[in-house]
Formats: sequence, structure tokens, C-alpha cells
Amino acid sequence: MPFTPTETRALLDQLGHRPKRFLGQNFLVDGNIVRKSLELGEVAPGDAVVEIGPGLGTLTGALLEAGAEVWAVEKDRTLERHLAATLQPRFPDRLHLTEGDAIESPLAGLPAARAATAFKIIANLPYAISTPWMDAVLSGPPPGRMVLMLQREAADRYTARPGTKSYGAISIFLQSAYAFAPGHRVAASCFHPRPDVDSCLQVFERAAAPVQFDPQIKALIRGCFQQRRKQLGAFLRRHLPAETGAAWLAEIEAAGFGPQARAEQIPVALWQSLRVK
Repeated sequence: MPFTPTETRALLDQLGHRPKRFLGQNFLVDGNIVRKSLELGEVAPGDAVVEIGPGLGTLTGALLEAGAEVWAVEKDRTLERHLAATLQPRFPDRLHLTEGDAIESPLAGLPAARAATAFKIIANLPYAISTPWMDAVLSGPPPGRMVLMLQREAADRYTARPGTKSYGAISIFLQSAYAFAPGHRVAASCFHPRPDVDSCLQVFERAAAPVQFDPQIKALIRGCFQQRRKQLGAFLRRHLPAETGAAWLAEIEAAGFGPQARAEQIPVALWQSLRVK
């Protein structure tokens, strides 16, 4: 079971640790949310699960007790040592703990052979790394299911529809590979310390035929959104060979979008057809 707020404060005091805002250290103190994460993740014995930022081990312990094999990466040395001293001896064969940066190790050291088969990511994701980490995950073998605790703003960007301010490059990359279940709102009182923003438990289920973009296309799409008020025709004339740019502009025009259209208007399926040569 998760620690209560009082128990969490006591444990942090015992460790001599003050939560670090820049690492997004808001520790989960609500058992219902832990159970909901496992339920939404459809966690079963033998599942390979990646966790980012396990913190005090509340979710980690629940995953292990459910029979999962867990690969977890924790940047904070004090917390990593705490987990190594408490959870590792209880689950020596099923907890694979790494001290490090999740951007550099987005799958927490999950072996390539396991990543090539079905695996899941279940995590309370630090907001500061959410988009670069997600981009790194989408560059490798896609997990079959992700259940992520996100700040509401990040969840809105991931699930945003064309024509909205939140719609951007990461929306396109993610929606090309995943379908979403409705998010589950999580109150600030479920964390210690209480965050200043709303949170959401979001489920991502891999599409039957996930689309992954090559690096050149991703860079081009990002460029379009970095100049999101610029008309696409003008942008592509500067960044694509004339024939290639004209072919894609003809395709989006056939779909009802002229060269004056802006990046935020173009649906995901049309971005998937973009080529650089």
C-alpha cells in the first residue's frame, strides 16, 4: 500500500530528503490511484514493465507484488539507494533498477530482446521530461500499452486535435502510433507535496499498425510547428525539393487544405504521407 502523507513525510525526513521540484518529485499517496494504474495497465504475472522515476517505490512495489518484472530508472541517488536497500532484496530477480537519466535511458535498460516482444510502461512521469522522453520512446520499439500519470497540460498536448492550440508535433507522432482511452482525473491531494497543476492518468494503447516517422520527417514537422503561423506552402518551398514539396501540397490541397494552410490545421493522416525526397 502507498504511504500516507504523514508516513511519506516521515520517510523523507528519515532519508534526509527534500522533494525536488525540478525533478517533479510529487509522491503518490493514494492507494486507489495505484490500483487504478495497475487495472488500466492490465498488469499480469510475467509482464515486462518499464517505470520512470519510481521515487519511494509505491507504484514499483505494487507492480512487483502483481507479478510483473520491472525495469526502473531513477535519477535521484538518494531514492535509488533507498529502493536498492528496500525493494531490491525482496524481488532480486524481478526488479532491475538503474540510477540515471530517463532521457538517456527511456526504457530503463530493458533488454532489446524483451523490448522486441510485448512490454508496457506504467509511470508517474515527471512533467519536465514528458515530451523529450516520449519522443525518445517513440523512436524505438513501441510498448504495447502505456499508463502514464501526466500533468493535464501534457495530456492535452498528446491527445490534441487539429485546429487547437495544443496540437503540435508530439501530438502527431503519438497519435500515429497509439489510440487513447479517456483520461482519469487525479486530484492534487493524491500527492505529497501537492502539485500546483491538475494531473491525469492517461492510457495509450498501441495501434494495430503503428506509424513511426524517420528522423528527417520528424525534424521537418517540428520545424513546421516552430513557425506555426507561417503558411505551409512558403515553409516547404524553403525546406523541401521543389518536386517533393509540390507533391505533398497537391495531396493536402486534394483534402481541402491549400498552400496557405498552417501546420496546426493538417490532420495526422496527412502528416503521415509527408516525404522528404
